[in-house]
Amino acid sequence: VSAGPTYEDIDPVRFIGNRSSGRMGFAVAEAAAQAGAKVTLISGPVNLPTPHGVDRVNVRSARQMCDAVLAVSGRSDIFISAAAVGDYRVEARSPTKLKKTGKPLSLELIQNPDILAEVAALPKRPFLVGFAAETKDVERYARDKLERKKLDMIAANLVGTDLGFESSENALLLLWQEGSEDLGQADKKVLARALVERIASRFHTSIDKVATE
Repeated sequence: VSAGPTYEDIDPVRFIGNRSSGRMGFAVAEAAAQAGAKVTLISGPVNLPTPHGVDRVNVRSARQMCDAVLAVSGRSDIFISAAAVGDYRVEARSPTKLKKTGKPLSLELIQNPDILAEVAALPKRPFLVGFAAETKDVERYARDKLERKKLDMIAANLVGTDLGFESSENALLLLWQEGSEDLGQADKKVLARALVERIASRFHTSIDKVATE
């Protein structure tokens, strides 16, 4: 399970980040461990305690998270990508604090690795579950991500006032190739338990399907 934000340093003082609290990913890791799974939680910078029975790896940047995920994905059955990974990083981090000059500041941004795509390309890829946090057209954007990144399942959520980031509640819409299920709005720990149950069911269905082919 990946969780939390990633930070991309601009200089020794400033960084580019996002508002992810990590609560959803941590709740998923906790629910998976309670369901009997051996869980590795790869977390960006958050102020949350490690769930009981979970192995935790702390990272800061998207590249560090990618390396940590790839280090365990080849021997994992399921990867749940709940982290809000930054899409871009500064091309050249300043070694010293940038000073105000009275003129506009331009930063050259380059794209970070696509962690889901890298995991999907592994010779033995795990069952892939992605997240899609959107501010509008949630199902359309999530369905596109499901197809484009060749995911087995995606959990889509609307982010905004009192939902998603920096909130104890969330609302999830689950999508997979053959269908969907709306889990509605609830506390993140409640949603996490429901999500883990659905993932386990779809995972075992996929195993049975392969066995009969």
